[in-house]
Amino acid sequence: MKIFTRKPVNSRLFAAALLLMLSGCVVGPKYHPPSPPAPPAVYKESPARFKETEGWTVAQPADAKLRGKWWEIFNDPELNALEDQLNIDNQNIKQYFENFMEARAVVREARSQYFPTLSVVPSVTHSRASANVGSANANSAGTGTTSSPQLQSTLYSLPLEASWEPDLWGKVRNTVRQAQYAAQVSAADLENERLTEQASLAEYFFEIRGQDELQKIYDDTVAADQKAYELTRALYEAGIDDQISVVEAETTLQSAQAGATNVGIARAQYEHAIAVLLGKAASNFSIPVKPMTIAPPSIPVGVPSELLERRPDVAAAERTMAEANAAIGIAYAAYYPNLTLSGEGGFESSSFSHWLSWPSRFWSVGASIPETIFDAGLRRATVQQYVATYNADLASYRQTVLAAFQQVEDSLAEVRILSKEIQQEQQAVNSAQTYLKLEQARYETGVDPYVDVLIAQTTVLADQQILNTLQVQQITSAVALVEALGGGWDRSQLPNAQQVTQKPTKSETTIEQ
Repeated sequence: MKIFTRKPVNSRLFAAALLLMLSGCVVGPKYHPPSPPAPPAVYKESPARFKETEGWTVAQPADAKLRGKWWEIFNDPELNALEDQLNIDNQNIKQYFENFMEARAVVREARSQYFPTLSVVPSVTHSRASANVGSANANSAGTGTTSSPQLQSTLYSLPLEASWEPDLWGKVRNTVRQAQYAAQVSAADLENERLTEQASLAEYFFEIRGQDELQKIYDDTVAADQKAYELTRALYEAGIDDQISVVEAETTLQSAQAGATNVGIARAQYEHAIAVLLGKAASNFSIPVKPMTIAPPSIPVGVPSELLERRPDVAAAERTMAEANAAIGIAYAAYYPNLTLSGEGGFESSSFSHWLSWPSRFWSVGASIPETIFDAGLRRATVQQYVATYNADLASYRQTVLAAFQQVEDSLAEVRILSKEIQQEQQAVNSAQTYLKLEQARYETGVDPYVDVLIAQTTVLADQQILNTLQVQQITSAVALVEALGGGWDRSQLPNAQQVTQKPTKSETTIEQ
């Protein structure tokens, strides 16, 4: 007896062990993070490598990094308040956040394939059979008489159906991983969009401050030109100067007034752009006038080898590769048969009173293992398609890395070179102002004609405009440098597989009005 009882037990254990072993198989290539282009030891355009650099420099120590609210290094309370508001009300950030929530939901959808599906389909069916069919059946009995058949019947059914497809070849696991990687891509895209919006706000803010400073330059110029016009007119009326000097002075004044008016266009557009970034109607938003141009602060650029860990777009590109690799595994799983286990049980009766009684029970169990034996190369082509997708994503990742280093180098060079150019242009402004004072004195004493004063005035205004443009360009380039460095983000903030699988909170799934 012991021999016969052990065989079924051993068979069941062997079948269970085989099933467990098969469920651990995962076909397809194992993912290995790509090797990026080798980063340099230091940035080529870093001011630390240029002995003649004056003015702006990077923060020390060299391995320092931006953290958290990066815009606070510009030390402007108004900018800080706007940035905090942007993180709450920006509609583009909200859109990317909902895309991330959608990607998280897809992960849970994929995980549902690990479990069997259960369904219950209660039904009541009332039917009537053909009378001719009933007569034919009665005559076939050989009795020679025709009995009245039961033409109408009712069937009460309460079935419970179950179906499960074990993950023998890792198709479900690769599907879950693919969804998890896609959710991580979405999370990185969200952070990249957040950084882009933050940088845009800072740039528009400093553009407005530059426009306010330019407005002040024009207002001062208009005031000076007004005095010059009044002087030339007085001299003309006194018979000391000629009418052409009056016309020249008037033309200069009117030109400066037109330039002062034109400044309002750009300022209004930047103000409207900030309103949109903050999720506000442009008609209900304004920023107070505050003439100011500032030099960029010392920015901690870190070391190049850390850049790839600080850029959300690089993280998104790498996670896209992992997602493509999982898709290859899903394609490979199509080469193998799928095992489907199904079962059905419940109660069935033609009488309502006996519907749920024990004799009315029924059940069935079964298994199927379908396998495609010919598909005209469909599976092979599918695998090749996803391999090509992976290779394309690899090239995209490396291109993203190269672009990241380029953007940092571009911004470093721009801020560094502009620092020197601003010093040179400031000297030009000082010289032009001295030149104007000398010409005004010579004109007032009758040595030079007014046209010489006009040339000096035009030179001063042009140099002041150039200086203002350079100062705004330098501070916005500093913002671009912070953006190129990844802001205050690093890869440790990317949610892991467990975090993207968690159920959302109630507030995260509420339909907004």
